[in-house]
Amino acid sequence: MTLRELRYLVALADHRHFGHAAEACHVTQPTLSTQLRKLEDYLGLPLLDRSGKQPALTPIGESVVERARRLLAEADQILGLKSLRSGPLQGVLNIGLIPTLAPYYLPWLLPLVRRHYPRLRLVVHEDTTRHLSALLADQMIDTAFLALPGPLPQPAYAQVPLFDEPFFVAAPAQHEIAAHDRVPIEALVDLKLLLLTDGHCLRGQALEACGQQEAAQDDGCDFRASSLETLRQLVAAGLGCTLLPALAAQRLGDPALAIRPLAQGQSRCIGMVWRSGHPKDGDLRLLGQALSEALPAGVRPVVSRRPALADAA
Repeated sequence: MTLRELRYLVALADHRHFGHAAEACHVTQPTLSTQLRKLEDYLGLPLLDRSGKQPALTPIGESVVERARRLLAEADQILGLKSLRSGPLQGVLNIGLIPTLAPYYLPWLLPLVRRHYPRLRLVVHEDTTRHLSALLADQMIDTAFLALPGPLPQPAYAQVPLFDEPFFVAAPAQHEIAAHDRVPIEALVDLKLLLLTDGHCLRGQALEACGQQEAAQDDGCDFRASSLETLRQLVAAGLGCTLLPALAAQRLGDPALAIRPLAQGQSRCIGMVWRSGHPKDGDLRLLGQALSEALPAGVRPVVSRRPALADAA
C-alpha cells in the first residue's frame, strides 16, 4: 500500500468519476483504475462499488478514505518541513474561506500571492465556518479565513486579524432607504431583512449589526438563501433588503439596487486561523502580516483587538 494509491482513492471519493479523478491526479484513467485495483487486492477488501453508472465507495471504502485523508495530511506536513530549509512561503498551502468572502477576496488575494510569493501554491477550499473548522481539526487544511472571533477554542488555535469589513444595506432602488447617504440603525429596526440560511456566519452578524432578532416573516414566506447572489436577486426583485459585507457590496453595479453604508460603521473582522504548533506556523504568521498590511479596497485596518460581531455558524 502506497501514499499514491491512497491519493487516488481520495481523489475518486472527491470527484466520483474515474476520468475526473485521474485528471486531478495527473495520470491516465487506466493507471488510476489499475492502482485502485492493486490497493483493493492488497487490503483484501472491496473499496469501490463499480456496478452503477458512477463509482461509489463501499462502507469499508468510506472508512478507509476517512483515515487516508488524515494520513495524507500528515504526510503533506512532513513534506512541507523541507520548505523550512529552503525559505519561507514555498510549497503547498491549503487554505479555506467562507462563501461570503471567497468570491470577492480571492480575485485580489491570488494575484498578490502569485506576484510576491511565486513559489507558494495555494489550494483553496470554500465552505461554511462549521465545515472549515472541522477541516482544520482534521488537519485537512492549513489555515482558514473566517470572521473573528471564530468558534475554535483558544489557545489550541492561533488567530491573526487581517481587516475590518464594513456592512452596507442593499435595498430596491426605489426603497425609502435609498434617500439616505448613510443609513442609521434605527431605520433598519422594522425592515424586512433577507438573510442567508443557518450555517452561514453572516446571518448572525447581519442580525447583530442591525439590532434585529430571529423572527419569522409575516407575509407567509421566510427566505433563507445559500448565497449572496441569491439575496441580490431577491432584493432587486423588490422582495426585501439585506446587509452585505463591503467586498461583496462594491462588486455590485446593479441599477435595480440602492447600496448604502451604515451610519454607525458596523463591521465584521476577517482573520486567519490555524492550529497552534502547526509546522508552518512561521509561514502563516508571515502571510498574515503581509495580508494585514496590503488591504483590498473597501476594508479598514484592524485598529484594535475589540470584540468582532459574533459568529453564528
